[in-house]
Amino acid sequence: MSLKSPDGYGTISSTITAATTTTIVTDSQSFSRAKPTRRPWPEFLNLHSFSLPISAADAKARIRRNVSYFRVNYAMIMLVILFLSLLWHPLSMIIFLIVFVLWWFFYFFRDDPVVVLGRVIDDRIVLAILSLITVICLVFTKVGTNVLVSLIIGVVVVGVHAAFRNTEDLFVDVETAEEGGLLSVVGGQPLRPTTGYTRI
Repeated sequence: MSLKSPDGYGTISSTITAATTTTIVTDSQSFSRAKPTRRPWPEFLNLHSFSLPISAADAKARIRRNVSYFRVNYAMIMLVILFLSLLWHPLSMIIFLIVFVLWWFFYFFRDDPVVVLGRVIDDRIVLAILSLITVICLVFTKVGTNVLVSLIIGVVVVGVHAAFRNTEDLFVDVETAEEGGLLSVVGGQPLRPTTGYTRI
């Protein structure tokens, strides 16, 4: 006597496989978002990759993609500008160096994501928290004007670089594409041809 497999068994197996694959991809993307990636400085400063944006919309799109791609590099530049504004304020420099230790261990040179209460913290959240801690600590040392001016200069420098840095030569992974606005639908259906085709 032979036993027949119930109808739809193959469908159930395919569904489970698809769900497992989706879970793995989602976990991988979450893990990559939790780890900051510093791009090579030669790539960041490649003069051949600079060009005028053709329109305001193009400049805005470049800024979004470059800020997402060069996030760690821009953070370093902002901190250097902030440090230079504190050269004539010894106490503020000491406070800055103490806070920079947090940047060093929790953002720039860590190999594993930050985990709090069993949850992986997104890289962007870590960046925002460290930035807030830095500004608050320095403001309490009565260098609020220096901090404000350095932040304005840093935003201008980052904005100019991001607007003029061409994005066509960047290696953009799925995560960066989503953050930079390159993908409008995450996990959507594959594109289908809108015109007819000839079967070969």
